Amino acid sequence: MFAIPWLKAGIFFISIISVLYLVYFALYLPYALRPARKWAKQAPRCRFAVLVAARNEQAVIGNLVETLMAQDYPKELYDVIVIPNNCTDDTAGEAHRAGALIMECTEPVRTKGDALRQIIDKLMQQDRYDAICVFDADNLVDPGFLAGMNDAWCAGVPAGQGYRDSKNPQDSMISACYSIYYWMVNRLFSQTRAHVGLSAVVNGSGFMVSMDWLRRHDGWHTVTLTEDIEFTTQCILGGERVAWVPEAKTYDEQPLTFAQSWRQRCRWSVGLIQCLRVYGPRLIRDRNCANGQLHARLDQILFLFAPLFQLMYLISLAMTGILGALQIHYAVAPYSDVLYEPLMSLAMSFVGTVVLAMAVIVLERKPLLNMGKGVLGYWLFVMSWIPINIVALCNPNLEWKAIPHTRSLRMDQMKDTGAMKGVKMEKSR
Repeated sequence: MFAIPWLKAGIFFISIISVLYLVYFALYLPYALRPARKWAKQAPRCRFAVLVAARNEQAVIGNLVETLMAQDYPKELYDVIVIPNNCTDDTAGEAHRAGALIMECTEPVRTKGDALRQIIDKLMQQDRYDAICVFDADNLVDPGFLAGMNDAWCAGVPAGQGYRDSKNPQDSMISACYSIYYWMVNRLFSQTRAHVGLSAVVNGSGFMVSMDWLRRHDGWHTVTLTEDIEFTTQCILGGERVAWVPEAKTYDEQPLTFAQSWRQRCRWSVGLIQCLRVYGPRLIRDRNCANGQLHARLDQILFLFAPLFQLMYLISLAMTGILGALQIHYAVAPYSDVLYEPLMSLAMSFVGTVVLAMAVIVLERKPLLNMGKGVLGYWLFVMSWIPINIVALCNPNLEWKAIPHTRSLRMDQMKDTGAMKGVKMEKSR
């Protein structure tokens, strides 16, 4: 029984750390109730290179390019550039027929970051563009996207993340859960951070980077499976922030099955762990920054620690179960019935995720009644991160694998999915 004091000490330590971690993020929740800040309207000035790295995306690439060619922005101020890589289908042909330029990679491509690096290096040798915008092939893009990013660029923003929405929120329980997840990232992370002067998070698609930033940092250089989170971290380490530009909207195709979701989120978790390993020491160690940057670094390192805190939750449940099996009563603190038990209770975590999911859906003005399967399934979606993170820790060298995209929607068909509520429809070319 000599191990019991160690179990009690471990539970106490994990509980205190978990509470502090949750309290930190809860402090920002009131800012989620505030409306998003809008950027002042500016005349079109920024010359954009719109980049799309695509691997076997013949089914969807044409619809994306169509929405990009139909932007409410002067056509002479932007080019749509598709970067086909490792393709065995007619991705390049479909993109070209829809109006895109095609740029080929000359070196092997393992990840999206590899493709971006090669093409951005070529663009930096020119003086044709002021900024790049990056999309995924399965996206549809709101007609006002480039105009919104132009407003932010004219205000001196080095990097900006747009609002990431879903084009198929009602296709399956998994796609509904993903939609809720991105609405939460938009509202509870990027929007709240914007209100307090911290960095939004680049989340894969629908973002802008100025060419000045790229030249100052010798181009695009990412080495992890999550190039978006890595880029966000690089901005913070450089004393800059990713701006939140909610006027610039992108509609993303979400996975339909748990198997697809598992594969994608394993990659995300591995990428987060890689970012923590590569950049964590610098975020903690480098003291050559102002006070505001210290806050930004703390915020980012806590974000990168998310997979480890989820595993701590699982460990605490196991340790508590061992004490329960031994019929040993244990209380973390005098108020443990109020503080500890709800945090560790699966029942309360289910109620909490349901309430939070519903609140975000309402705040984002999405159709709550149509999202029932996502609301009820969101707890399983969140809890499944725990085994995913275990796999990620055990397999840190996971290779990037493509998720097939088959939801071939045009922008004028989006109204039938429920995703376009309140959005002005534009005619397609």
